[in-house]
Amino acid sequence: MFAADHVLRVRMLYKLIFRVHRALPAELRILGDNYARDEFKRHKNCNPHEASIFLHEWTNYAINLAKQTKPLHQAKKKTVGKYLDPKMLDYMTDEQLVQLYELHKATSLQSDDPDQINVSDKNINDR
Repeated sequence: MFAADHVLRVRMLYKLIFRVHRALPAELRILGDNYARDEFKRHKNCNPHEASIFLHEWTNYAINLAKQTKPLHQAKKKTVGKYLDPKMLDYMTDEQLVQLYELHKATSLQSDDPDQINVSDKNINDR
């Protein structure tokens, strides 16, 4: 029974994330959708402890993004996102740091052409 509940929770969260991404600008939506899809695939067979942490963090992400994309919040602040606590970098693996850097590069492009952002499904771990 636990496995069925877990699968249901994961599916609901996965769908929620994509629904919340609909409120993002097109470039960020594509980037966010691809990133979420890749992360959920990567963690498909993780151990229960990692799954608990994974679901907790993605749930917080979905809640924060939903709050930030509400029309009232957008009218007041016009911002989306949250700064990463620098202490979190100490807990990340080299692989995660590379992934974070790549994400930073992709979102920091100063271009009017959204097609220049590389949002392919390429797995950063394949490097």
